[in-house]
Amino acid sequence: MPLDYRAQAPESRNIKIEVSRIPAAKPERRKGVLMLNGGGPGASLDVPTMFGGLLSRQIRDSYDLVAFDPRGIGHSTPIDCGRQADEMIRDEQLEVLSFPTADGSIDANVAYSHRMADQCAALSGDLLPHLTTANIARDMDRIRATLGERTVSYYGISWGTYLGSIYRALFPQNVDRMVIDSSVDPNERGYEDFRLFSGAMEDRWPDLARFGVAQKDVVHLGDTEADVRRNYLAMTAELDRTPVTLPGTKARIDGNFIRLFTWQLSYNDHNLTATAGAPVSQLASLWRAGSNLAAHKATDEDRNYLTTVANDFINAGVLPGLPPDNLLSTGWAISCADKAWPRDVRTYAHNTAADRARFPLMAGAPANVAPCSFWSTQPRDAEPKVQSVGTRNVLILQNRRDPSTPLRAAQGMKKAMGSDAVLVEVDAGGHGVLVHPQPNSCAISAMNKYFMTGELPAGDLTCS
Repeated sequence: MPLDYRAQAPESRNIKIEVSRIPAAKPERRKGVLMLNGGGPGASLDVPTMFGGLLSRQIRDSYDLVAFDPRGIGHSTPIDCGRQADEMIRDEQLEVLSFPTADGSIDANVAYSHRMADQCAALSGDLLPHLTTANIARDMDRIRATLGERTVSYYGISWGTYLGSIYRALFPQNVDRMVIDSSVDPNERGYEDFRLFSGAMEDRWPDLARFGVAQKDVVHLGDTEADVRRNYLAMTAELDRTPVTLPGTKARIDGNFIRLFTWQLSYNDHNLTATAGAPVSQLASLWRAGSNLAAHKATDEDRNYLTTVANDFINAGVLPGLPPDNLLSTGWAISCADKAWPRDVRTYAHNTAADRARFPLMAGAPANVAPCSFWSTQPRDAEPKVQSVGTRNVLILQNRRDPSTPLRAAQGMKKAMGSDAVLVEVDAGGHGVLVHPQPNSCAISAMNKYFMTGELPAGDLTCS
């Protein structure tokens, strides 16, 4: 692909895009290509395998499942911001969200963001201006053409919903059937997109509070949902005051550590469920370890669990043969390239303080300063506008209590697309309708019917 779509001269630089495909299981029933994106932005080469088992047999029989690593990511000409795994483990509370210090100061976040913006510019500056969602959508259309397809269908989750909506905005004539799951709001981009996490976590909290009551003998946070919230906030505050260093990890175990991993684990109900191999669920283990640590009675089991969680979070995102920080750095890089973030540090100081008070579960981190605040380049073009194109061919799936892309974001996507889209709202928690441990039959049936017959529900649905 051309690095710069605005300068497609023969001598202009090309970059590599890695593509994967699982052919339709029954070629005689083949309907075409179903392109898949697993969100992030992140590597998606394995998505046909990972999501393929979640799709119905009819869909796998009838569609080629195709995915690709977006430009800058994974095996598609990756960016490098110069960090090693040990450094990322030390700074992991800044890798996804910039948590302020216990007193609310963002000074350390400002210094970190300056350093990361400078490192990314020094090592990958030629790539950064071109890592836009619109350019990724243009790559996607060249893949369609290379496959010899007049149109493609699409399923995308999380950031993949935005990629799908931008692809449709740029190439409406090339879209057959589109399903987007756990949507961003196309009119709340960049910094405002990240700020939504605080309210989304509050949406998800009632499920976690009920979990805390059900697991009271394990996590020791109280007998009622009000007790669980009060004691959880007290536990994280105590760990802020008395952080712990463990010999097996460079991560700092404090209140922000518990906040970060509570949010991460809340993405999927699987993390709230005990199994034969793990009789205590991931979230119960985290809360038990945090409670015991705050009470100065942590066991070796607690310490080992926290060490493993800290190290695995980073190490699981390091792909062999690639820059160690690639998968984490690209999340910032694409947001920075899509839309300019505020440059005034006072904006972040004010908003972080306000959101810490309003949404204490996330301690203001989603409103905080980030590398995009000091990025070396500004977006070259306005993002394509997501709007109705006059074709009714989009199904939006959305859990009501999503800790990352809240229901109001999906409603924003529906509003932008107007009558072109149908919204299916599911009374469930977690990020992703298709990837839920117990996928909602009402919503999944609507998706399966649409991909197989082209028939959308007559109107918006609520699935209990």
